[in-house]
Amino acid sequence: MDKVNLAEKFSAFSDHFNPRIAGELNGQQVKLVKFKGEFIWHHHDNEDELFYVVKGSFDMHMRDKIITINEGEFIIMPRGIKHKPVAKEEVEILLFEPASTLNTGNVQGSELTREQLQKI
Repeated sequence: MDKVNLAEKFSAFSDHFNPRIAGELNGQQVKLVKFKGEFIWHHHDNEDELFYVVKGSFDMHMRDKIITINEGEFIIMPRGIKHKPVAKEEVEILLFEPASTLNTGNVQGSELTREQLQKI
């Protein structure tokens, strides 16, 4: 059992839209990811996702609205809701979601799909 220093973990990688597993509990994973630019439209049939902004801010696009999530805030995307994260500048995100969650949800085979995640 070790503590996790988020700043150290985030400094260990620089690529975007490539989540790393920072911890696991009760079938859930704590993932760290950096965003910059636009992700793809997608949804998750069976999983809710929590996006917590550690540093920076991003816009969560949904079909009917856009919500800006700032540093120190989080948003929970319910299963089945189409969404697309967009970050004008680099943002550091902590994700909390079931271990079964594929980053691109219902969209498989995208260049952004990460089926095997690295532990950090």
